[in-house]
Amino acid sequence: MGLFSPYKRHANRFNYIPRFFDPEKERREQRRAELRGQRSDMTEEYTPGQYIRTQREARAARRADAEEQRGKSVWKLVLGAAVMLLVIALLYPRLAEIFVTAKRNAARQETIEWVAPNAQDPFDQSGISDVQWQAQPITIVPNDYQE
Repeated sequence: MGLFSPYKRHANRFNYIPRFFDPEKERREQRRAELRGQRSDMTEEYTPGQYIRTQREARAARRADAEEQRGKSVWKLVLGAAVMLLVIALLYPRLAEIFVTAKRNAARQETIEWVAPNAQDPFDQSGISDVQWQAQPITIVPNDYQE
């Protein structure tokens, strides 16, 4: 009887039989893995370390691309900041001058409005309110042009 013995006559065996095998799916997966850089060309004979080298090269290429993108983004930020500073340096004095001029003109308008009601001009209507202005009669002037 072969009950429990500390010595084995042979290694454990597994009788695994796959239920379904799709060669087309295998080819697709192999092609995708090759495109991702996870496997090298399977038509060649396998050499030890071949998959490791392929993965290492693909990883190095990805890292180089990422580093290049980081460098480009840093330069874009520096360029954007320089352009913004240039625009501020060129436009700020002009914008400040526009605002100061507008403020002076507004102050001058206020002084003119206060002086205007005392004027003796018959056509000056600056001291009339909107209601009074709307109540004034319309003067019709005939067209006396001779051709």
